[in-house]
Amino acid sequence: MILAQLAHMSMTFVDTIMVGWLGTRQLAGVALGGAVFFPVLLITLGVLMAVGPMVAQGYGGGDRDAIRDAVRQGLWLATLLGVVAFLALWQGSWMLRWAGQEEETVVLTEGYLRAITWGVVPELWFVVLRQFVEGLSRPRVVLIITTAGLLLNVGANYILMYGKLGFPALGLVGCGWASALVYWTMFLVMVLFILKSDGLRPYRVLSRLGGPDWHRFSEVFRMGWPIGLMQGFEVGLFSATALLMGLLGKTALAAHQIALQCASFSYMVPLGLSFAVSVRVGQAVGRKDLQGARRAGHVGMGLGASFMVVAALCFWIFPRYILSLFLGTDASANDEVVFHAVGFLAIAAIFQVFDGLQATAAGALRGLKDTRTPMIVALISYWIVGLSSGYLLAFQFGWQGTGLWWGLVLGLSTAALLLSWRFNRQVRARLPHDHR
Repeated sequence: MILAQLAHMSMTFVDTIMVGWLGTRQLAGVALGGAVFFPVLLITLGVLMAVGPMVAQGYGGGDRDAIRDAVRQGLWLATLLGVVAFLALWQGSWMLRWAGQEEETVVLTEGYLRAITWGVVPELWFVVLRQFVEGLSRPRVVLIITTAGLLLNVGANYILMYGKLGFPALGLVGCGWASALVYWTMFLVMVLFILKSDGLRPYRVLSRLGGPDWHRFSEVFRMGWPIGLMQGFEVGLFSATALLMGLLGKTALAAHQIALQCASFSYMVPLGLSFAVSVRVGQAVGRKDLQGARRAGHVGMGLGASFMVVAALCFWIFPRYILSLFLGTDASANDEVVFHAVGFLAIAAIFQVFDGLQATAAGALRGLKDTRTPMIVALISYWIVGLSSGYLLAFQFGWQGTGLWWGLVLGLSTAALLLSWRFNRQVRARLPHDHR
């Protein structure tokens, strides 16, 4: 699951690298595009993450009907959410103009958004089917598909962005079309695998879909919307930070995008681990093994935080080497971008550990089907603590971009402490008194 998540995230990582070769203006454009696209995608994706714990608990309890119902209604919910997301993203550039971004960058961003938007619905369908496969402890196929998608993304970017094999050079817009193509391809390959797999065919999740079962549909939605909002609060913190960074100029925004991509890439390890934790906790709950659920959660949180310590050391020791993947660190034209990005990476190293802990703690809570309180924790941590403190430090205390990044540290550390405490409290409350 970790490797699959790294491969999936690497598409955005590769996009940033390849767009960076086009210049600072295009890099700023993809940063603003991501600030609009990914909050919408991750909120809708978060709602659909309710399918995973439902499948895992059904698998642990041997209930095939519960698994089939969760996946089918998840697909219907993905369709509805995908249409809403498509309409929102098609007009997404108005928010950038409202936020005071440079018109030249907004025009570039608009073309990118309208291209990548065509891949939203299949990406959400893929997420539901991924939750089904991983909930049954069969993650290898997801790794294979996402790795192939990454390779396709590199090739499609090269052809469409730079105008190869007779295609016109579309620049940043070509990057959006390449991503849409990859989303469609991954979904169709996953469908083919499920239809052909002897181990998955008996669940009949893709046969006779019929219409929505509103009782089951609402059950998935009730569990999923808090996860979606929680995802939205977290990614919204980073997107709002990017918009505020844009007010400080395109140089600061480009440096922020590079540093954030580095932090986001390392975050894929604890995020992938959180999916595994969610499945393990959910399967243990389905078997009524609460000691096993507690053990799975604690091991996952320990592994997530430990890996991020290693990532933090890399950010501190090798910042210029890491930045050289995105732009020429020796070129005098890039000196200002490199200076800001090195400083941002040093701060990112600090919040890495907290980010790993909060991701895995949230996954453990999803395995318990505990979603509403974590949503409230996310609102308080990311917006009341994180964004507010970042804004004050940046614009009231004059710390500028550095202040915005320290706000991220405060928000993520608050979430990590509260979510890990919540998991321990929830498991303890469910255990018999003599096992607490």
